[in-house]
Order: sequence, then C-alpha cells, then structure tokens
Amino acid sequence: MDDENGRYRDGRSDFIRGAKDIAKVAKKQVGKKMGRGVDKMADEYTKRSYKRFEEEDDDEDYAGVQGNDGGYYRNDSRANDDEGHSDSTEGHDEDDEIYEGEYQGIPRADSGKAGSMDGVTDAQAQQFRDLAAYEAERRKDQEELAQQYEAILQECGHGKFQWTLYFVLGLALMADGVEIFVVGFVLPSAEKDMCLSEPNKGMLGLIVYLGMMVGAFVWGGLADRIGRRQTLLISLSINSVFAFFSSFVQGYSSFLFCRLLSGVGIGGSIPIVFSYYSEFLAQEKRGEHLSWLCMFWMIGGIYASAMAWAIIPHYGWSFQMGSAYQFHSWRVFVLVCAFPAVAAISALTTMPESPRFYLENGKHDEAWMILKQVHDTNMRAKGYPERVFSVTTIKTVKQMDELVNMSDNSPWHAKWRQKLAALFHQVWSNFQAVFSPEYRRTTYMMMAVWFSMSFSYYGLTVWFPDMIKYLQKQEYSSRTKVFVKEKVEHVTFNFTLENQVHRQGEYFNDKFMNLRMRSMVFEDSLFEECYFEDITSSNTFFKNCTFIATLFYNTDLFKYRLVNCKLINSTFLHNKEGCLLSDVSDDNNAYMVYFVSFLGTLAVLPGNIVSALLMDKIGRLRMLAGSSVISCISCFFLSFGNSESAMIALLCLFGGISIASWNALDVLTVELYPSDKRTTAFGFLNALCKLAAVLGISIFTSFVGITKAVPILFASGALAAGSFLALKLPETRGQVLQ
Repeated sequence: MDDENGRYRDGRSDFIRGAKDIAKVAKKQVGKKMGRGVDKMADEYTKRSYKRFEEEDDDEDYAGVQGNDGGYYRNDSRANDDEGHSDSTEGHDEDDEIYEGEYQGIPRADSGKAGSMDGVTDAQAQQFRDLAAYEAERRKDQEELAQQYEAILQECGHGKFQWTLYFVLGLALMADGVEIFVVGFVLPSAEKDMCLSEPNKGMLGLIVYLGMMVGAFVWGGLADRIGRRQTLLISLSINSVFAFFSSFVQGYSSFLFCRLLSGVGIGGSIPIVFSYYSEFLAQEKRGEHLSWLCMFWMIGGIYASAMAWAIIPHYGWSFQMGSAYQFHSWRVFVLVCAFPAVAAISALTTMPESPRFYLENGKHDEAWMILKQVHDTNMRAKGYPERVFSVTTIKTVKQMDELVNMSDNSPWHAKWRQKLAALFHQVWSNFQAVFSPEYRRTTYMMMAVWFSMSFSYYGLTVWFPDMIKYLQKQEYSSRTKVFVKEKVEHVTFNFTLENQVHRQGEYFNDKFMNLRMRSMVFEDSLFEECYFEDITSSNTFFKNCTFIATLFYNTDLFKYRLVNCKLINSTFLHNKEGCLLSDVSDDNNAYMVYFVSFLGTLAVLPGNIVSALLMDKIGRLRMLAGSSVISCISCFFLSFGNSESAMIALLCLFGGISIASWNALDVLTVELYPSDKRTTAFGFLNALCKLAAVLGISIFTSFVGITKAVPILFASGALAAGSFLALKLPETRGQVLQ
C-alpha cells in the first residue's frame, strides 16, 4: 500500500512538472509570435531587410520566411533545434521554402491553397493589434528625440545662424503685415479707376482675409508633410506673383481674383515662420526670440503706411495707353508692397530646412549636416573655430508613411494624381490627429482663445478708422454754409464750390466753368440760360430744380445727380467718362488715413519690447491673460472717444497693450503641439483667426455712427472670455519642444 502511494505521489509530481514545462513552452511560443508581429510591422513601414538586423545581432538572426498569411517569422538555430518547423511551413518540402529578400506578392483570393483566407484575416487582425504597440514605440522615439534635440541645440548655441534666420523669416512676416494694409490704402484711389460701389469695396476689403484663411490651413498642413522651407517658398512665390499681377490688371473682377490668390499665398507665412524658427531655438531663448520676431509684422505695417504716404498722393506718377489702360500711382504702391515677399524668397533660398522636420521624417544624415552647419557657424562667429560638433548619432522617429503603388507604365498625370491623393490623405489624417483624445481639449481651448482675440482685435482696429472718418464727416457737416433765395445773374463761377446748400435760388445767364463741386446741394432752384462746362463733382446733387435752355458740356453732372428735376430745352454734350462717386476724399484726408495707420502700428513697439523681455520670465499664460485683461479694461475708455484726436490715442493704447497677447499666443501655439503636427495646428488656428476677423469687422463696422456700446461690450466680453480660458491652458515655459 505504501509502495502504491509512493508511486502515485511520484506520478503526480511528474505530471505537475510536465505541465509546467508545457506552460513554459507555450509562453515562449506566444512571445515569439508577438515578436514576429512587431517584426512584420517594422519591416513594412521602414522597408528595411531583416538581413540588416541579422548583421547587428548575431544571437537573434532573422530569416525572412513568409507563410501563407504573408507574415515574417523568426527562424534562428535554436528554434530549429527545439521546435522544428513552424505551423505555417509544416508539411512543405525544402524546395518550397521562401528565402529572405524574395518578394512573393500579396496572396490572391483565388489561390486555392487551404487556409489562405484565414491566414489573411489573421494577418490583418494582427496588424491592427500591433499598430497600437508600434505607435507607442513611435511616441517613445519622439520623446527621446525631443530631449536629445534640446541638448544638441544647447551645444550649437545661439548666435550668427539664428540671427541670420531671424532676419530672413522676418521678411516673410513683414510681407504678411504689408498684405493686411494694402487694400485699405488703395481703396480711395482704386474706386475711381474701377468704379467701385460700396458693396464692391466691402468685398475687396474682406477678400484678403478669406484668402489668408484658406492659405493658412492649406500651407500649414503641407508644411508638416513636405517641409517648412519648401512650403514657405511656394506660398511666398504665389503671393509675390499675384501681387505683381494685381498692380497691372484693370478690371474689378481680375483685381479681386489676384488679391484673393495673393492672400492665399501669404496665409502660410505666420504658421510656418514661427514653427520654422522655433525649431532652431533652445528652450531658454525660445519665448524671447519668437517675440522679437513678431516685431517684423509691425515693421510691415510701418512700411506699408510710409510707402502709401510717399506714393499714392502723387498722381503724376502714372501713365496711360488710350482710355483702356491706365497705370496710376496707387498701382505703383501695390507693386512696391510685393518687395518684402520677393526679398524673403531670395534670402530663404540660402537657408536650410528645419533639422527637426528631417528627424521626424527619418532623415538622419540631412539633419546632422544642418545641425553641424548651425554649430560651426555659431562657433566661428564667437571666435571658437576649433570646437568640433560632438554629436555622432541622433534619434530618428520610425515612419508610418503609406506606400503608393504606381506602375512604371502609368502616365505622368496618373502618377501625379496618385501622389496628390496620397498627400491629401496624409495632410487630412494629420489634421484629424489634432482633434485626437490627447490634443482635443487643448485644441478646443486654443480655438476659443484665438477666436476671441481675433474677433475683438480686428473688429476694433477697423472700427477705429471708420469712427475717425465718421467724426471727420460730422465735423465737416457742421461747417456747411446755407444760402436761401439768392438771385445771381451774369456771373461766371470758375472757382471751387464746396460744402454749401442753396435753397430756392434763381440763376440767370450764369456760367459755371472749369471748377470742382464738392458736397454741393441745390434745392428748389431755377437755372435759366446757364452754361456748365468742364465740371468735376463729388457728393453733389440738384433736387427739385428746373433747367431752362441750359447747356451741359464735358461735365459729370449725369441725370442721376438731378433728383426730380425738370429739363426744358436743355442739352448734355460730351459727358465725362469714368466713375461717378458719391464721395471722394481729398489729399488731406488721404494723408490722415496713412498717418493714423502709421501711429497705430508704431504704438505696438513698446508692447513688443515688454513681451519679449518678460516672456521667459513670467510665462506665456500670465502674459496672455494679463494683456487680455488690460486690453479688456481699455475698451471701456472708448466711450470717451468723442473727438478725432481722442480716438487716435485710444487706438494706439489698445494696439500697444494687445500686442503682448498675440506674442504670447504665438509662442504658446508653437509649444503646445508636437513637431509633426505643429504647423497643421497653427495653420488651422490661424485660419480660424481670419474667419473671426471677417465676422468682427462686419459686425463692428455696422454700428459706426449708431452706437459705441455694442462694439465696446462685444470687444470687452470676447477679451474677458479669452483671458479666462487662457488660464486653463498648460504652461509651456521651461519645457523642451515636443
């Protein structure tokens, strides 16, 4: 009995020991299968042969054996000794083995091999399971790259290279500042040449913002796929080409089209410039120098104001070819405003691509050469040419780009169509990633802050000049002279008649020759045997008047200026051709517009300096929220703007305070998103900014001359909401660039 119990215990122990051995073998098999899945994904996305890994690690050699499911399996010597053939190769002869590097194609549905469909299904399921693990590995690579890249920038230092790039990218940002002001400055003159109505003028003013909105979204997305430098060169080229064309086209529609495409081109400037420059800046320099870069937008506004002041009022700077083609001084101004973009293109061709972009896209050698160039340039400028760039290897991120299968026999247009379709899919996928769970809250918060800032800033900056014009018009109307029941006979008028109202007057055998009529109104008056010759008028009307035996020769007093008038034996000969404008500003008013814009742009200089010096000291969020709160408070001072000088002062105050918010917002946007999504997110937010600008301008200007309360409440409410939401964002000061 004891012997039987002993044998029972020994058998039970052997059984348990065998079960443990089986479990170990099963666990080993599962681990090897998981390894094979990861190996397959890495080979598909990096397109590297497993022979390379075999050379790197002698202990774990890879042989590219492909089973019916299209997967690659581990086939080292130990596996062969202990396990024999794998399931997928069991029963095959040696002649049927698939060797490494031999492409077998995609298994066909009608191959007829047993279990082929099950193999494909299993491979697809395994691929989706392994994508999450591969994405986690890719993210780990990005985190390691961010830390190493920051250390490399510290070694490269901040010097001549960064300052050279600063001025080059500053020209591109300057071109964006110029674009905002061009149309507003040329409208008073362009309406004469193009016969623009009020709706047409409004559309021309908004079309630039619509173009910039489209451009910011498109170029921002492309810059994350094809490179910052290349995309910026393309966008600036489009801007300069169509800005050049717009100075020569004659019709309103063609001018509108050219300014639209010019705006599309310059729309990529802001999102690309800030992202591009930030990737050459170390952490302790980033906030300050990105804020210094913002000064070029101010320089662009000053340049546009100065050129308009110097060129547009000089009507002698023009020529014409017959009556069909005219090139006036305002067209010279449009041409001159394209110079910053052309200069930026020329300078940008000498600068390299962002090395961070190359590293994110697996181009190690190109990135290393650029970083070495940065290091050597700075060291030579600092007097240390003997210092050697010590970095030999930089972490690169594994790629997950999709492969596009194009036959060699495909026509060129089919290849381009496939490439563009693949590029569009990649850009769209990257845009969707901005709203992934990881970035969704940040994106929504940034959308709210960008929208509120843009709605209030652009709405008020356009509302201020319109209010100044309204106050000027009110002051002009207060000086109107009124004449009642005057009788004038045998008098020749050959001087300017301006800002007068004549009621129930009688004019007999009078001559009106070689004169200008500005804001003249004749009501219930009689003109008998009078003679009008070479008359140029603006905002001039005859209401309920009677004309007897009167001749109009070479005048612009068309019948639409004669309201409810009677014409008896009166004749119109050789009427003037051209536009009939209800109101034409004189040269003094034009100078005032340029001067106000110049002061408003120059007023942001103190805010730029303060924000640059304090950005890295107090942080981005405090700068953004604090500036927004002070701007909100300053809005309430608008109720005291009852004169032209008071409105100009308030415009300068608001611009000088709010610029710090914009600088902080630009820096924050750059630092909140990783490098492979940075320009995509920045471009989308900048496009939303332009949409908010269009809404703000449309709403605020509709209340000019009606009430100040609504613009004040809208602007202060938007700024208060923006400052509150800004405090909910994460602080990025002192962090490495993601």
